[in-house]
Amino acid sequence: MTEPDPRPRTLSTRSKARKRALDILFEAELRGNDPLQTLAASTDRADPPVRDYTATLVRGVVTHRTEIDRRIASCMAKSWTVERMPRVDRAAARIAVFEIDFGEVPDPVAVAEAVALVGDLSTDESPGYLTGLLSAVLATKTPDAESPAQSA
Repeated sequence: MTEPDPRPRTLSTRSKARKRALDILFEAELRGNDPLQTLAASTDRADPPVRDYTATLVRGVVTHRTEIDRRIASCMAKSWTVERMPRVDRAAARIAVFEIDFGEVPDPVAVAEAVALVGDLSTDESPGYLTGLLSAVLATKTPDAESPAQSA
């Protein structure tokens, strides 16, 4: 068995934006705040700077949250709910589903990025669980929900 690489993975600009969006969504939920207010406060602090793509992800998740949560819930085991997911996993799943259904990145990238985030930030079981969940989300994606990047 090989040892995991102790060096942190190098993040692309979009990966950093996703991580920051996850941080903002997580913080807002943990504190019971509006994610858009948390985004605004983070933007005002600018430490670290809030990238445009971070704002796009946070606003997109907020705008489409009901639909996103419905998609996640429909792909979960019947005994589980979105609320039972660990907060980090829930935020990563919401970002991924937003990117899958409304974004401009290829679906495999959205899935891989979400899985990498929970691999870095959540439980040992989270990457496998999220992979299965997002695979089910992809399997239930309707052709009219195709993102602009895929239809081009």
